[in-house]
Amino acid sequence: MHQPARWGLGAAGAGVTVILGLELTSLDEMNPIRRTISEHGLGPDGWIFGLAVGLLAVGSVAIGVSLARKKLAGIFGTVALMGWSVGLFLTAWFEKHDWSVGPSTSGSIHRVGSIIAFVCLPLAVTIIARPWRHRERSRATLVAFGLGICSVLWVLFIGAMILIAAETGMPWWRVMPLGLVERGLAVTEVAALLALGVWAAAKQLSGEGAAAEKADEVVTSPDVARR
Repeated sequence: MHQPARWGLGAAGAGVTVILGLELTSLDEMNPIRRTISEHGLGPDGWIFGLAVGLLAVGSVAIGVSLARKKLAGIFGTVALMGWSVGLFLTAWFEKHDWSVGPSTSGSIHRVGSIIAFVCLPLAVTIIARPWRHRERSRATLVAFGLGICSVLWVLFIGAMILIAAETGMPWWRVMPLGLVERGLAVTEVAALLALGVWAAAKQLSGEGAAAEKADEVVTSPDVARR
């Protein structure tokens, strides 16, 4: 197993576990259908949410490094995956708007980071895992590609709802169950990322496979066998 991919899966898994714990412990206080995940970042314990998102971002970078080193991700796929990571770092560091106080610069940066992350990840996954790019198709790549397409559909759905809101004059966050939709998108995208990580962890570094095959040929050659 490639070390950066293993570290990436571990860090991303730890971040997701912490966020899931926050979700479960706040069910009595926060409506997951209407309230966004970033609500966990508000208040004195918001650093826990920031740490969890930061771990997810670090894990994503490690997975991206592993994919790049193994020549499984081209330039555009790698840049898109790093864009997702940068977006996560921004959402982790800057708190969202606290509407009980009013809009803030931190909240605006947080929103930009969220948009960057949610848009870049589907692009990264569909570019990197597209089946026609690779000779060998694994279950992980097919799962990642399918989840990438689902993520694209989520993003298009949100965009369509925003357009409908603009035409009707309603606030865009009231046209749809924002919290539920965001969670659906987040779960799909994180699952796609983890599928990429599994693929990166299972795939040998470029050249390792050829070296192994060459070693086998040397060991099993007639001359060596006679010796």
